[in-house]
Formats: sequence, C-alpha cells, structure tokens
Amino acid sequence: MSYSLELKSARHSASARMIIAHGAGAGKSSAFMQDLANGLSEMNIEVLLFDFPYMQLIEQTEKRRPPDRMPVLEAHYREIVEQSKLDRSTLPTFIGGKSMGGRVASMIAEQCAVQGIIVYGYPFHPPGKPEKTRTAHLANLQTPLLILQGERDPFGTADEIKHYSLSPAIHTSILTDGEHSFKPRKASGLTQQDNIQSAIEQTVQFIKEWSK
Repeated sequence: MSYSLELKSARHSASARMIIAHGAGAGKSSAFMQDLANGLSEMNIEVLLFDFPYMQLIEQTEKRRPPDRMPVLEAHYREIVEQSKLDRSTLPTFIGGKSMGGRVASMIAEQCAVQGIIVYGYPFHPPGKPEKTRTAHLANLQTPLLILQGERDPFGTADEIKHYSLSPAIHTSILTDGEHSFKPRKASGLTQQDNIQSAIEQTVQFIKEWSK
C-alpha cells in the first residue's frame, strides 16, 4: 500500500512528532496544511503529512471522488501511526488533522497509545444540519484533545459547542471570527494567517504540556 508521506523536519532538535491528516476536500499539499506543517516545524515539532487512499487517487487521476468510508480512513491512519512508531519510537507522538482528518484521529487515538490529539476545525455536524452531530465518541474520550475551532465555523460554531457533552479531556479554543479554515472577516482586523499562527502556537503549547 502506498502511504504518500511527507516529512517536515524540525528546524533544530525535534521535541515531538505530530502526524496530521487532511480534510475531505483537499490533500496534504493544500496551502492550509503546508502553512500549518511549516509553522510547526519551525517551532521544533517534526511533522508527518499523508494523503488518504482516495486523495491519492484524486491526485493520480485528477478526478474528484468522495472520501473513503470511515473504517477505511481509520485503518489507514492507524497504519501510518504504527509506521511512524517504528521509525522514531523515542519521540512523543501526537496525531490530529484538519476537519475530517481530525475526526478520524479522534476516533483511533485510544487504540494507538498517542500522547494527544489536535484538531483544526472539528466537523461537529454537516453545515446546515446541526441535528446530525458527530460527537458520540467525544463524551468519554480519555486521550487529551485540543480542538481549535473558528468562531463562525459552519461545522460547529462557538455558540453551538457550548451545548455539547464533551469529555473533560477535551479543550476547545476559539479562533476569533474564523470560519472552517480559520479565515476571519476583514472587519475583525485579523487575517487567516493570524489565526493559523495562533493555532500553531497553541498546538506547540499543548504538545509541551502533554509530552512531560
């Protein structure tokens, strides 16, 4: 099986490794994923990016296709984590992802014995369908999880998140006026890069806290 891996080495000595999965519509080469990975590597976090099998086919055929079913996504992510542990077993390992990729990470974390999870825009529900929540497994999650969520995210706004029953192991941080990719409105006085940088800094702090 092809793993389609991309390693971003830490600028100096790596303090931890983070494996980041992409969202449903764009792979590891997207600007968001690359900005995130480059920023983390500058702060001495080794980053491993990969494409799920369906995204590899999209890249090869240049034809759009839907994501694989959740069991396929979970199995592939677990294999990536296991391969990573064989490679650099001494580094504390964290997993996470953008939207769908982060959801997959949160569903496999308990099976993978990782230090923590970071999700960039958790898809709490499909846009426009707040009744179809994807939170059942989050109520009893034991692995520390940081959710970095845009304030206006159509997959789960800051106001909506307040009403979910989430495990005490989960911390949610709201990025000012951000949408699903953290882009704020001009009136906010912020830029998407501002929010991405905030997400990077909070990720590093979370990793430091749970690497001890």
